[in-house]
Amino acid sequence: MSAMLVGMPSPFPGMDPFMENPSLWPGIQHGLIAHLQRALGPLLRPAHVLCLEERRYRDRDGLELAGPAAVRSPLRPVVAVEIPLSDRVRETWLEVRPAGGGDTVTVLAIVSPINKRPGRGRRIYEAKRRLILDTATSLVEIDLLRSGEPMPLRGPQPDTDYRILVSRGERRPRAELLPFSLRDPIPRFELPLRPGESGPMVAVRAALDSVYATGSFDLRLDYRQQPLPELRADDIGWADELLRAARLR
Repeated sequence: MSAMLVGMPSPFPGMDPFMENPSLWPGIQHGLIAHLQRALGPLLRPAHVLCLEERRYRDRDGLELAGPAAVRSPLRPVVAVEIPLSDRVRETWLEVRPAGGGDTVTVLAIVSPINKRPGRGRRIYEAKRRLILDTATSLVEIDLLRSGEPMPLRGPQPDTDYRILVSRGERRPRAELLPFSLRDPIPRFELPLRPGESGPMVAVRAALDSVYATGSFDLRLDYRQQPLPELRADDIGWADELLRAARLR
């Protein structure tokens, strides 16, 4: 790890479930993308460049409700109402492109909560995903969220907490699925490039460690509570022992 990283590392061997909190995830997701760009960009030179892409939209399907409490009036009772507010959504991903120009070689995306629940966010993501899969562009899809519906795949799939999909353009419809659970380390994988080219290894855990340290999550996360979303029943005792051994409970 870099000497600039300070604080205690996450006590979990792979994904830290306390970082999945929906209120924290947008910043964590953008931090992961930024770290991966810094780590992988220099390794792709001089043949390729790594570009950060972004889209913004309003999610009107997952509406939040806001409104004041009821106020009594001597003339007529005031009715408390709630106003639907659309979420402002900002999503980022990485694209590997030839340095001299040309079609995108690889898209690397980190799945967000809005992609895994029914609504506009999932429809937008699935539409972009289908466009990529209909081309020769490779797709890497990193899902570090236990909640929600996983992205669609054909065939039997393991029931695990997390997954990384590596779909090389030249091998479709075949792809590699790297499933892992809360107790597992996050698997490393080779970033797919053009046929015949070797890509750098992607270390998602190193990116997570960087975000954890620079965001001071050792000070922000309350490990005395249960994470959101909650753990599966068979993981609660294991996590409690791990956190007690780290003196966080």
